[in-house]
Amino acid sequence: MKRLPIKVFLLFSVLCSLFSVCLAQEPDLEFTLDVASQTIPLPKIFKPNIDLSGRGYHRDMSWPQGLAAPEVLETWQKDIGFLGLYRMQFNLWEIHQLAKNKEAQDKLLSNYENVIKRISDSGGIVILDIFGTPAGLGKVLDKKSPPVNLKAFQELIEGCIKNLSCDKHYHIWYEVWSAPDLDDFFLGRRQDYLNLYRTVAEAINELEGQSKIQIPLGAPATSSWFQDTDTNTNLTPEHSLIYELIKFSYHYHLPLDFITWHGFSTDPALEKEQTIYKKPVLSLIRDWLTYFKLKRDTLLIVDEWNYDRGTNLLPERRERSYIAASYIPSRLKNMYQAGLDNQLYFSLEDFQNNKEGVVRNTGVFWFDPEASAYKGGPKAVYNVYQMLAQLGEGMFSAPGLSDEFVGVIASRGKDSIAILIYNYIDPDIAVNFISRNIAVFDSAERKFILDLIKSDKFLKIMRGELDITTLRTTKEVKNLLHKAKELNNSAAKFKDTPRSLKITLKNLGGDYTYQKYVVDSACATNCKFAPLENKDIVSAGTYQETLEINPYSLNLIILKPKPKEPEAAVVPAPAANPPASAPTNAGDANKTKKE
Repeated sequence: MKRLPIKVFLLFSVLCSLFSVCLAQEPDLEFTLDVASQTIPLPKIFKPNIDLSGRGYHRDMSWPQGLAAPEVLETWQKDIGFLGLYRMQFNLWEIHQLAKNKEAQDKLLSNYENVIKRISDSGGIVILDIFGTPAGLGKVLDKKSPPVNLKAFQELIEGCIKNLSCDKHYHIWYEVWSAPDLDDFFLGRRQDYLNLYRTVAEAINELEGQSKIQIPLGAPATSSWFQDTDTNTNLTPEHSLIYELIKFSYHYHLPLDFITWHGFSTDPALEKEQTIYKKPVLSLIRDWLTYFKLKRDTLLIVDEWNYDRGTNLLPERRERSYIAASYIPSRLKNMYQAGLDNQLYFSLEDFQNNKEGVVRNTGVFWFDPEASAYKGGPKAVYNVYQMLAQLGEGMFSAPGLSDEFVGVIASRGKDSIAILIYNYIDPDIAVNFISRNIAVFDSAERKFILDLIKSDKFLKIMRGELDITTLRTTKEVKNLLHKAKELNNSAAKFKDTPRSLKITLKNLGGDYTYQKYVVDSACATNCKFAPLENKDIVSAGTYQETLEINPYSLNLIILKPKPKEPEAAVVPAPAANPPASAPTNAGDANKTKKE
């Protein structure tokens, strides 16, 4: 074989190299934003809202046992503030366990109130979850018991609400219990819960009549939107506790200002689940509200959610917490698109070393349970909440990216533009996609799909080892499986592959300071929130940049107009030496000439 001349070979190599570079720089995603376009008020769902729970056990009995450590609350308030929605568990059992130690009980109540006051004074709102039946008021001696003496329970609740809302005017919404569909949290049946709700609602009605102020009340905070105190599925949503509570509130003319439930998953589009009625979950709930003559725009809130794969301890929530971090804005964007009104991430701090034996690393902060003094710190998740706090008051409603994994939240503040870019790849995308859509199929089709998932055939389909066209099922089921396989292939491709994103900003004239914050695999715990890149940019109107977006990462770009340097004061130049005075008359002239 004849070899190429060395010069031709080198030229060929250079051209190939240049061609490869050009190909590598070609972005596979593009995002264009006109910074002069209209914005809408930033939806509350994008605020850094959170459930303040944590730890589950404190050596100081006067500190609420289900509340995160004081050091964590201080850090959050200093860095982010309390201008948002915050949830606290108001444990009546715990409070009344100290009834024989009045000093300790008063201190415990004072600690509850101090946190509530800090949030209220900051302009935030507290969802105070009423939980724990005091000893002597329940059917059994257990804080999870429904109250049997409803009159005494109502008097107790009425006194607490009067003190906090009527006398001290704190910004509080009251929620009746948490996860009443789970035996670990509530030992009663459906009617027991509905009677409990009615008891609290009647106490609030009485207080509102006396004080002439509105006291918001909501529930039922079930473990998912379709759950009931008896086992239920999304195929029978009319058996859900949410449906029963809406019907019950209508029948007894009870207030229902907001509806809550939990949503733990790896699926960022969980709130877009379809129902058997061929409409999304939120639309169905709003139809129930309309049917029972309640307000259709009653607030719908997911009050506990997190990245979850059904395991108490997940590396994606600790040593690989950048994965849970990237999940957060992806879920928020989907919640907003689905029409959810608000949300609260669960939780502020991990749970460990508590009397209940609950160990979960759901927290934004970790801690060492063996340390005698506070020893803990933030995870990568905390940086996401600091990023959300940087978003401006207005959100651009321009079209975002039509991509399954990469998304953008762009906002404008008084003196800044903030662009948050996320890249989250759902590891369970195929099963989650099917789960979101299975309710629209008939019973035979659903049985076929469920049997398929339980067998090894589903994995074979996802790996391309089994042809979908050979399955003996309907065209609609085959289309569902084809889409699931397509999503699974995309997730497998991009979970280890960076994406290239070209950003174009129009009408960005002038000089700007540019800061870029990043959360990715280099950040897991105790990552300092500091810009990875600082620079000045000059734009004549359009600015373009191509970013490499790593899998499971976030990039926050903040642009601020660069202050104009003051113009130097103009100092007038000193006058030149004046010429000698001219003679004023002939005599003077002759004298000068003579001299």
